[in-house]
Amino acid sequence: MIRYALTRLALLALGLFVASALIFLTLRILPGDVAQLIAGIDAGPAQVAAIRERLGLGEPLAVQYLSWIGGVFRGDLGQSLLTGAPVAAQLAEKAQVTVPLGLMAMTVALLIALPFGVLSAVRRGRPDGTALSVGAQTIAAVPVVWAGMMLVLVFAVWLGWLPAQGFPRAGWSDPASAIRALLLPAITIGVVEGAMLMRFVRSATLQATGEDFVRTAAAKGLTRTQALIRHGLPTVGLSIITVLGLQVAGIIVGAVVIEQLFSLPGIGRMLVEDVGKRDLLKVQGELLALTGFVLVVGFAVDLIHRLIDPRQREAE
Repeated sequence: MIRYALTRLALLALGLFVASALIFLTLRILPGDVAQLIAGIDAGPAQVAAIRERLGLGEPLAVQYLSWIGGVFRGDLGQSLLTGAPVAAQLAEKAQVTVPLGLMAMTVALLIALPFGVLSAVRRGRPDGTALSVGAQTIAAVPVVWAGMMLVLVFAVWLGWLPAQGFPRAGWSDPASAIRALLLPAITIGVVEGAMLMRFVRSATLQATGEDFVRTAAAKGLTRTQALIRHGLPTVGLSIITVLGLQVAGIIVGAVVIEQLFSLPGIGRMLVEDVGKRDLLKVQGELLALTGFVLVVGFAVDLIHRLIDPRQREAE
């Protein structure tokens, strides 16, 4: 197990290194001049050149990359080219919105996917099971922006139960207002992601129903539902853990869109704004942090599988 964890950790480090290089090079392809943007449209060539020299933008790309990645290894994601603020500090501040939003969205997705996915599999071929399956396929195809607009129209405009946009200035010092502000965005992401996860849970449950050990348990006197719950669902849980790890990336992408729609001061909205401002060093740090988060989740999923599935340890 230790050898496997060290191997996966080495692959994680390699993945972060490759991702950092790709992020760095891709952002340099974007058109425009950061120094000109900082100096303003009325600045002369001498002012622009001075800013470029001060920021090190005239150095070779290899030198700029090594300087940046060296700071990352020391825990320094760099500073904003426009404001000079540390990127890590701003990420930590914005994460107070994005991380709770993601956790709430994942909770909503699980509350939808697990019970209704299993129910639609158990009731396969019956009207209610068919309705659940069709409903999941329909909702999974809905764009998250459109879903958010419809939920705002119903719960914020017509019913007035939840705020349509914004986050309280007091932040989490006023937890009730903060939760109310995040509830509608979390439901928007969670409903769409939950519908997609529900389809997978249904398929995995149906597959488990046909396994020999489930049929054997049913032959010994258990009903099909009892055999599935006692012996089939633990097997389904392993597959669900893998899919949940993959859905983290989907939730991050959904957060970028939803934070714009609901005017939430999170990482996604900050990233979009910084791309528009061509604040390259800040965008680099943000993209690397998000990529690292996804890779760490994948690493954790692999370890969890190894710990709870004895067949993988026996194969080693």
